[in-house]
Amino acid sequence: MSELTKTTLTRAELVEAYHQMVLIRRFEEKCKELYNARKIGGVYMHLYSGQEATGVGAVKALKPTDHVITSYRDHGIAIAKGSDVKRLMAEMLGKRTGVSGGKGGSMHLADVSVRMWGGYAIVGGHLPLAAGIALKSKYSNDGDVVLCFVGDGATNNGYFHEALNLSAVWDLPVVWLIENNLYGMGTPVEVASGQPELHKRAIAYGMQDFGRVDGMDFFAVYEVAQQAVEYARTTGPALIEAITYRYEGHGVSDRIYMKRVEEMRAYQQRDPLLIMEKKLRELFPDIAPELAQVESAAAAAIEEAVRFAEESPVPTAEDLVRNVYA
Repeated sequence: MSELTKTTLTRAELVEAYHQMVLIRRFEEKCKELYNARKIGGVYMHLYSGQEATGVGAVKALKPTDHVITSYRDHGIAIAKGSDVKRLMAEMLGKRTGVSGGKGGSMHLADVSVRMWGGYAIVGGHLPLAAGIALKSKYSNDGDVVLCFVGDGATNNGYFHEALNLSAVWDLPVVWLIENNLYGMGTPVEVASGQPELHKRAIAYGMQDFGRVDGMDFFAVYEVAQQAVEYARTTGPALIEAITYRYEGHGVSDRIYMKRVEEMRAYQQRDPLLIMEKKLRELFPDIAPELAQVESAAAAAIEEAVRFAEESPVPTAEDLVRNVYA
């Protein structure tokens, strides 16, 4: 066994993590297909394909009662946190049975049942909310941690500065995880940021910097996330920068700009699913049948989710004002 594949996770936990990664990829592929068929509406839909190891690796370091919040590339994070894929697909199609009753859709879905507090379309707008949830946890002394996913494009706005600064001032139990997929929409990080090594932002706020991690490698992300989550739970805020890559445009309606063609080839050779599969085979030479079962189970789950979503009712006029209290 190599040093790279030593882990505290059991075989069953690793197979489940791989299953989540495969499920995310298949879910996103199906969502793109449904969007192109105009069964999923909206101008934008942001896919997580290519970033699965970052989301699953980080969430796997949490307890079930810990909190997760993210931006609009949120379907994969919701799956990693344990949301029902059928209800997620129903939400994508705008149905009443969706996790947000069909009102959130692709960019705003949330699932309170698993403490996944949502995706937010306003860039960086969820960061103060993450600080608020962490303040509640600290005030209640419940021992829970907030894992907040941040896109690289959100690291230069005021929400980022204010939320991270307050989290350090108040020693809040929050892990800020920057998913650096190299582009904010179509702008390279080095063009938008005077300091392109985004993890170094931690220094300015006086919080623990857990550095850069290979966001294409589940094992690497999980190891660092474990340390950061434990630090946040006992001491205060922590920051991680995961270097990852999105295979689609900023949204599905975007074209892939030419600079990314060669770049993408290089990253796809280090596809997170391939890396995970290779390391599982290294750890467990007899695991091939289980991996094949994961693929078939994921395919079946997506088929069932689409069927459930398409057969679900659309929201009614009454649903428009449901949960409006004043």
